[in-house]
Amino acid sequence: MPELPEVETVRRGLADHVERRIITSVDVLHPRSARRHVGGGADLVGRLTGTRVAGVHRRGKYLWFDMADSADSFPLVVHLGMSGQMLISPAGAEDHIHLRIRATLDDGNELRFVDQRTFGGWHVDEYVDTPDELGRWLPESIAHIAPDPFDPTFDAARVTAVIRSRHTEIKRALLDQTVISGVGNIYADEALWRSRVHGTRLTDGLSRAKVIDLLASVSDVMGDALVVGGTSFDSLYVNVNGESGYFERSLNAYGRAGEPCRRCGAIMRREQFMNRSSYFCPKCQRKR
Repeated sequence: MPELPEVETVRRGLADHVERRIITSVDVLHPRSARRHVGGGADLVGRLTGTRVAGVHRRGKYLWFDMADSADSFPLVVHLGMSGQMLISPAGAEDHIHLRIRATLDDGNELRFVDQRTFGGWHVDEYVDTPDELGRWLPESIAHIAPDPFDPTFDAARVTAVIRSRHTEIKRALLDQTVISGVGNIYADEALWRSRVHGTRLTDGLSRAKVIDLLASVSDVMGDALVVGGTSFDSLYVNVNGESGYFERSLNAYGRAGEPCRRCGAIMRREQFMNRSSYFCPKCQRKR
């Protein structure tokens, strides 16, 4: 599933192409892609046709558009799921076999939602009743998501206190989107490797200084990935122009079982964790 760097790469590309554009028509080509929208595909078409994209936003791994017309404004929430892609294509370009939603823009381009596994989708949401501390209005369906390390409201000291108040594995805490958002399996493993912490260490057994260091590693590793457009292991993650990210070439932990640790030379290992795979160095990241 795309994590923060991949979703932010998509958001930036979308902002360049769709902000201030008017949606002139919409085609919902697969009902599952509108299953979260009350009223289904036909109602989604009616809500979006003729509206203007006022902004493109992200919280953690979630995207939304601020939509507006002469009578109303509302958020359009986009769930990328496991394989969702948001692509900008010229009108008349050949359709992708897994094209699910097409929105034609007033500049002649099309915003296309491609989703092989159909776990993702679009839905019109409502804004929460009150804005956040920066005056931003969040969609109701993602208001429970915590700020991510690149959000101006992110408070590392507060997040550290929350993590240390719990009795759970540190990797589980990093993956909890109500504690810190945007972190998935790949970047959790990378940050834990950078900080020399094993993912099964208990949060209430970690010092305040170690948790702060780990959060800094989370920010650093995702920032490095963002510079090169995120991580692509296959064709399922691409930016709005269909291009892959290149951070895979810089991974130090994830996917490197059986290879030497780039820091100490020990052989990297893989373990099962929360129905996922965890990759770590047994020498640098000792279990305690």
